[in-house]
Order: sequence, then C-alpha cells, then structure tokens
Amino acid sequence: MSSFVAILIALMIVIGSGFTLVAALGLLRFPDVYTRMHAASKAGTLGSGVVLIALGIEAGDTGTLTRALAGVCFFLLTAPISAHLLAKASYAVGYPLSDQSVVDEMPKSGDGANSESR
Repeated sequence: MSSFVAILIALMIVIGSGFTLVAALGLLRFPDVYTRMHAASKAGTLGSGVVLIALGIEAGDTGTLTRALAGVCFFLLTAPISAHLLAKASYAVGYPLSDQSVVDEMPKSGDGANSESR
C-alpha cells in the first residue's frame, strides 16, 4: 500500500470520527428531541459512512469494499426514514418544540386536516 493511500485512509477516519463527534455533541447540546434527532441522523450517518469507506479501502479486497459500500447505502437509505418516523411519532405523542423554534408547520390532529389524505 502506498503512503498516499495510507494518508487518505487516515484522513477519512479522522473526518468520519469528527462528524461522529459533532453528532454526539449535537445530542448533548441541542434543546429538543427534533433537533437532536437531526444531528444524529445527518452527522452520524455521514461519519459512519466515511469510516466504512475507509475500512473498505484499507482491507484491500473487493469483497470487503463491496460490503462497506452496501453498508453506506443502507445507512443512507434508512437513517432519514427512521429519523422522520421517530420525529413524527414524537410529535404525535406530544413532545414539545423548543422555545427557540420559529414555526410549527405540522397540522394539529383534531382540526380535521390530515396531510396524508391530500
């Protein structure tokens, strides 16, 4: 393995770890469940994906790289959907928005407006 590839892998691991650290800090610092979920789904997915790609390159065989890329695709397909469903369930249960939130665009469940039937 050339030194260029080793430096590239090291940089990818540091970048992925940095995004994962930012996601963890977002979980600790953000004011409500919705913004915390946003931090975990966006930065956590990107950090995990970059580290998985670095692992696939480091392994040096096509099978491991293919599985790593499949894992990245799995993260990219499932993280936004699960975050959306968790946020919708949190809203339906009644978790309040932060005082810093500007606008609540979700229709209230009792006013007859159902966004899914439109």
